[in-house]
Amino acid sequence: MEPKSKSQVKREMLALQELGEKLVGLTADQIKKIDMPTELRDALLFTATIKKGEARRRQLQYIGALMREVDPEPIQKAFDTIARGELQDAERFRELERWRDELVKGSDALMEEIAARFPGADRRKLRQLVLNARKEREEEKPPKASRALFKFLKALLKQ
Repeated sequence: MEPKSKSQVKREMLALQELGEKLVGLTADQIKKIDMPTELRDALLFTATIKKGEARRRQLQYIGALMREVDPEPIQKAFDTIARGELQDAERFRELERWRDELVKGSDALMEEIAARFPGADRRKLRQLVLNARKEREEEKPPKASRALFKFLKALLKQ
């Protein structure tokens, strides 16, 4: 096998450092769930306490150095799984907002679709929440009922 060029080695080191920087953006709970050496986990958790400046840059370089000593493949897969989950959560959130807005605007077809999709749903409560949210919007009141409708729809989706 041919030895790697200096440029290739540097690209790989930078890629590992970038992965480390992405890991720093995760929450402490997410970091703890990823299988990695204790020293790397501690360094990632410590980085959250450093907010800016040269100390943070040096800490990120240290994380990059630690990343060179571990197999990045399982860490990258875990990170991708977390990122995919967050993306799905965001899509679900947008779908719930769309449902709420359409129901408040008066979409009875969507009301029937939700009732068919979730047969165990309390139709009376859903209808009452929709009516309250419509009234609230007409009277230009704060969106208390609209939030209640959103929570109800979110609970339906979790079932």
